[in-house]
Amino acid sequence: MSISATMVKELREKTNAGMMDCKKALEEAKGDFEAAVEWLRVKGLSAAAKKADRVAAEGVVTAATSGKVAAVVEVNSETDFVSRNDGFKAFVSDVLTHVLNSNATGDILTQPFTKTPGKTVGEALKEAIATIGENLVIRRSEKYSVTGEGLVHTYIHGEGKIGVMIEVGAANAAAAASADAKTFASDVCLHIAAMNPMALSQADMSPEVVAKEKEILKQKNLESGKKPEMVDKIVEGQIRKFLAENCLMDQAFVKNPDLTINGYMQEASKKAGGELTIKRFTRFELGAGIEKKVVDFAAEVAAQTKGH
Repeated sequence: MSISATMVKELREKTNAGMMDCKKALEEAKGDFEAAVEWLRVKGLSAAAKKADRVAAEGVVTAATSGKVAAVVEVNSETDFVSRNDGFKAFVSDVLTHVLNSNATGDILTQPFTKTPGKTVGEALKEAIATIGENLVIRRSEKYSVTGEGLVHTYIHGEGKIGVMIEVGAANAAAAASADAKTFASDVCLHIAAMNPMALSQADMSPEVVAKEKEILKQKNLESGKKPEMVDKIVEGQIRKFLAENCLMDQAFVKNPDLTINGYMQEASKKAGGELTIKRFTRFELGAGIEKKVVDFAAEVAAQTKGH
C-alpha cells in the first residue's frame, strides 16, 4: 500500500522519531500503525545500545521537595545542547518525580517507573536515548525523608550545574515550621553550593583523607627546608586549618565570614525558638569526576582523509 505524508506525520508525532525512519517503519509494517510503532521501538532500542559507550558529561542536576521528603538527581547527556531539549527536561523531571515518590530501594534502573506502569526506569531511559539521539545516563540520585521534627530544603545553582539538599533537625514543631528555620536551611544550602565542604564535621571527615593530607603536607614541609624535628608540629597546625576549611560546621559562613556555620546555627536556633541542627547534606556538581573526551579535530580529519 502507499504510505501517505499524513501517516508519516502522525507516526512522527507519536514517537518523535525521524521522518525517514517513520516512513521506513510504515513501509516495513505495510501500513500497520501499531506494528510501525513497535518496529521503531525495536530499532530505537538497538540504536540506544550503540550509543551507550559515548561519554555523557553534560546534562543537569535537579532537585525538589514534597513535605518532609526531598530528592536530588543528576542525569547526564553528551552535549549541552541536548540538556536544553524539552524532551530531555521532561524525562529528567519524570526521573526526579520517581525518586521523590517511589518507595523502591536498590538499583534505580530496575525499579518499576512511576511515570509508566509496566515499564522499568531502565527501559524508559533506553526509549529516551532512542528518541533524543544521544547517550543519557541517570548518574546518581539521593533522597531524604525527615523522621521527627525538622525540614528538608533544596537549592539548584547555575541552571542545573550544582544541586544541594539538606536536612535540618529541630527541637520542636514550632521551630521546624518557623520562617527562621527555613531561612537557615536556605542559607546553608547556598553556602554548601559555594564552598563545597567535604564533610559535615571533623568527626565525619574520612580518616583516610586526613592521613593522606598529612602525608602530603609533611613532604611539602620537608622539601621546603623545614627542620625534620619541627615538621610534625607544623603539620598539626596545617591539618587544623585544612579541617576548618573543609568541614561544614567550621567553615566561615559565606554571607557573614565573621561567623562559622556552627555560630550561625546557634543564632538561627535562638530566632526559631528551638535548637536547630544540620543532620546531613548532599551536593551534586554536574559532571564531577567524569573524564570528558577531548577531541583533536585536526587529527580526526587527517585520519578520515588518509588514503583519499
